Amino acid sequence: MMCSSGSLSLSSLWTLAVVTHGNQMCDKLQDSNTSVTCFKESIIVPVPKKPHPASLNDYRPVALTSVVMKCFERLVRDFIISSLPDTLDPLQFAYRPNRSTDDAISHLLHTSLTHLDTRRGNYVKMLFIDYSSAFNTIIPSTLTTKLEHLGLSSSMCQWISNFLTGRPQAVRMGGHVSASTTLSTGAPQGCVLSPLLYSLYTYDCVATTSSTTIIKFADDTVVVGLISDNNETAYLKEIRNLENWCQRNNLLLNVSKTKELIVDFSTKQERNYQTPVINECPVERVDSFKYLGVHITQDLSWSCHINTVVKKARQRLYHLRRLRDFQLPSKVLRNFYSCTIESILAGNILTWFGNSTMQDRRALQRVVRSAERTIRSELPDLHSIYSRRCWTKARKMVKDLSHPNNRLLRSGKRFRSLKTNTERLRRSFFPQAIRSLNHTTTQY
Repeated sequence: MMCSSGSLSLSSLWTLAVVTHGNQMCDKLQDSNTSVTCFKESIIVPVPKKPHPASLNDYRPVALTSVVMKCFERLVRDFIISSLPDTLDPLQFAYRPNRSTDDAISHLLHTSLTHLDTRRGNYVKMLFIDYSSAFNTIIPSTLTTKLEHLGLSSSMCQWISNFLTGRPQAVRMGGHVSASTTLSTGAPQGCVLSPLLYSLYTYDCVATTSSTTIIKFADDTVVVGLISDNNETAYLKEIRNLENWCQRNNLLLNVSKTKELIVDFSTKQERNYQTPVINECPVERVDSFKYLGVHITQDLSWSCHINTVVKKARQRLYHLRRLRDFQLPSKVLRNFYSCTIESILAGNILTWFGNSTMQDRRALQRVVRSAERTIRSELPDLHSIYSRRCWTKARKMVKDLSHPNNRLLRSGKRFRSLKTNTERLRRSFFPQAIRSLNHTTTQY
């Protein structure tokens, strides 16, 4: 995507003016007749979501844009992040400092386990929401209105509106390029700014009752209903509110991929669960669901997830052996193991390792032992990795007062004295983190 040197210079100044000099210079540059359309041009490359795609919905449209524009976007993104208020939805865990998928899953599990532990007969409903082309349905005018409410300057909002409108794009597939068309809706997937803009677009999608929670990681959204006395009224109302919010914000719920998971440890009561209905279609109920890379089951056990992880890691042991046969140095083999095998075994380990069974842990450790025999070098065991990451994550949460889970760790003594009824809660991440912090404090 090449442009004339004059266009590059003025467009660079326009972007940098928003970041460094604010409204005055930006207004002057916006009055110029310089065209910046060439910087918004993109080539859409359809990336299959599954091995054998059968329809257009099975492809993810990834936008390839100008490298220069990506650099500008990084400047604007950093400026927006530094300007955002601390009052944003704390349960949006994506694209924020000291937040990760571990935090989102841990919060979901702790909220559920605490409710189940509070009173016998309680149960939890989790509705995993799927949006149809969420990034592509953003309305720029609606987004800029929300950004103004968040306190961003009018010049910045105008820049973002211009960035999202009048975008020429063409589709490239199999060596063929389609004719160009111009779009003025959506945030292209693959752009640096798009994830942040989407999270800001949905910042006002929050729970309206104390017995429900909406946890978000970008567009991966889960509605958690904490049900007591078989009363699902608040949970069903929250789903209707979410449906209405989506209609107002031009987001379409994909009912076929939206699933409900029920966690109920009561074996003596006959339940008559109500099936939620979205767009006049009943939501399918499942026994397990893969959320942010972790398989969550209705009994909150981790054998399903660990079996999947072990199988995937064992497949990569073959490549490790092949590299050893080529007599590569041990340091190279260790790096390959860390990047391709340990990363799988320890993915989101904070959320599931504490409640894993000894049988599952032995299965995980057998993979590590196989890698050790291949490399002929000692490797860190998963329990050590879990303990180290648990302490590191806990320390970061304690220092971050804006973290939604900060209060759980700061009330360590009160939590230690709490008599829990289930082993699951005692062995989950937050009690483990509190014990780790207390142990470190005692040592020093």
